[in-house]
Amino acid sequence: MAPLPKPLVLHGKLIGPNPFKVALILGELNLPYTIDPIELADVKTPAVISLNPNGRLPALTDPNTGLTIWESGAIIEYLVATYDNGPKRKLSFEPGSVDYWHAIQWLHFQMSGQGPYFGQSFWFQNHHPEILPSAITRYENEARRVCSVLDGWLGGRLGVSGGGIGKERKYLVAEKCSFADLAFIPWQENVQKCIRYGADGGAFDQEKEFPHMHAWLERIKGREAVKKAFVARAEAKKGQTEREVKK
Repeated sequence: MAPLPKPLVLHGKLIGPNPFKVALILGELNLPYTIDPIELADVKTPAVISLNPNGRLPALTDPNTGLTIWESGAIIEYLVATYDNGPKRKLSFEPGSVDYWHAIQWLHFQMSGQGPYFGQSFWFQNHHPEILPSAITRYENEARRVCSVLDGWLGGRLGVSGGGIGKERKYLVAEKCSFADLAFIPWQENVQKCIRYGADGGAFDQEKEFPHMHAWLERIKGREAVKKAFVARAEAKKGQTEREVKK
């Protein structure tokens, strides 16, 4: 068995969806890593700008290759290309294959669709100092649209020629959990904070409105590495709360 690499450094706290997204990949690949718990208030400091000129989290430093890389999607692509490239790829697919490109496709949809729309919906519903109904409605509708794409694909209703009903899918690509699935999880498990009302006007019920997406989410959350990551994030949240109380 090849020795484990030196621990990688994940810059950013697990309580943030994008650092947590990277942590899910690290855990699934059984890669040793440490957390550099940068506070959000410090993202524009020279130390952080030296890691990421955009002043955002996460960034990743890999002492095994000497690389520091930022943007969570790019980090994920780097990790699977560097550490999941053997004959038995756990989270990825043979480069250049149809499944490889489809996984990249879904990762980009998460980065350009789910992440921004869920993030804006969450912000305007929970943190914006003013109540802006037009903004809330816009981003909530976009979050719902993203969910409809996921549910339609997983349920076999989308991506079928002729508009027919295809085979239900357990995962986004092929027959295994890939980096594409994992990338969606941090925001998807917070969907209740991004969509307030169901299609019938009542409280939003993910299992009722998007049953295939809900089953997919629960399936992935049941994976051992994912459960461990959620425990680590809960501990990080607890530690942050305790520090805030002491202030």
